[in-house]
Amino acid sequence: MSEDYEEMSCDSVASIVEGCRLPVQMQGDEWQIAEILSVKEQENRRFFYIHFLEFNKRLDEWVMEERLDPSKVYFPKKVQPSRPSSPVAGDIAPLIPIATASNAVIKQKKQKKRPLEDVLEKTHSIDESDVPVTPGPNTPRTTGSLLAHSNDDVVTRMKNIEMIELGKHRIKPWYFAPYPQEMINLSCIYICEFCLKYRKSKKCLERHLAKCKLRHPPGNEIYRKSNISVFEIDGRKNKLYAQNLCLLAKLFLDHKTLYYDTDPFLFYVMTQFDSRGFHLVGYFSKEKESSEDYNVACILTLPPYQRKGYGKLLIEFSYELSKFEGKLGSPEKPLSDLGLLSYRSYWAHTILNILFTHKPTGDQERPQLTINEICEMTSMKKDDVISTLQNLNVISYYKGGFVIVLTKEMLKNYEKASTAVKIDPKALHWTPKDWSKRAKW
Repeated sequence: MSEDYEEMSCDSVASIVEGCRLPVQMQGDEWQIAEILSVKEQENRRFFYIHFLEFNKRLDEWVMEERLDPSKVYFPKKVQPSRPSSPVAGDIAPLIPIATASNAVIKQKKQKKRPLEDVLEKTHSIDESDVPVTPGPNTPRTTGSLLAHSNDDVVTRMKNIEMIELGKHRIKPWYFAPYPQEMINLSCIYICEFCLKYRKSKKCLERHLAKCKLRHPPGNEIYRKSNISVFEIDGRKNKLYAQNLCLLAKLFLDHKTLYYDTDPFLFYVMTQFDSRGFHLVGYFSKEKESSEDYNVACILTLPPYQRKGYGKLLIEFSYELSKFEGKLGSPEKPLSDLGLLSYRSYWAHTILNILFTHKPTGDQERPQLTINEICEMTSMKKDDVISTLQNLNVISYYKGGFVIVLTKEMLKNYEKASTAVKIDPKALHWTPKDWSKRAKW
């Protein structure tokens, strides 16, 4: 345990305060050390908001005293400031789109920040749930859509939304998201799955759906194969949709940069089509101009569609766009834990596909490939290719040179993964734009 903590005997949970660390029972009956982030009393009972140390914040939750083990408590040597159980009204701006830590941040620093009201669509019909809250001193500005570090602000450390309903799915959020204060204490927030506006109740959502004309994302459909479609959305032309998309994504992504302006970004929204319309599966965003040639700024597959291959499909789609642009692409780094797993899996399968299918040419006994050739064939950057080969542990030194050694187990895993749905480049109808030549976005 850190030197900032000291172990003390504790007879009961009554003396446990914010900042303490002690064993807490996880959902699977395992006991892990957790930090108490907040304490509240409800119906004459104490509830503790805990964070399991060395575990992802999506596992944070409110627990009752029965799940605490007061026999071994570490108290902070310095008194911790009191952490509110929910944000204070006026502290959080509800519509804050995502930027990245590269070009967009530089441009934001050069430009005077606009009030939030100025970035809303003037033609938008406003009701009480649409009225923005003026940003306050605690407005969250976490960094990097896929970046591995996060803001440790006393407000943003805690989940503030209990449940959302999106289409036919009810989903428990993983992280804090800056929704308006009037939404925080609701048992469920109802979100239109087509325009992504949020409502306080089922009845409000039903009234909205009777008026909402959208049945697909408000952009150009650039890909359709079977029941999968992808729409390209300009963050300047469809600002309100982009803002609501970012707000929804913040519930499931801890690593973000939150700014007011979506203008520098394009959003690629993947949907599943049926008789009712086009249902949001996931999306990724990218900068219109990236000095580092990043082809993804932020990427998310919604929880109901995870572990079904859609994450790899989104990643593959981002590289197909890079191929159309004639560039080598890469996601923003460093990657989050889930982001790194997804990309490593995609990179490994894509590179193994080339290695297993590449044939010898001329008089060569074995196929020969250079790193640069793999980059050209995949549109991956050299660093990503090299790190993937090292991670696969396939590079060996033999007779004065480096060779790649593939195993039967790799072939078996590759063939198993090859049955997954893939992007068909022939179904992609898209022409890249040169944003550097455009005076206005």
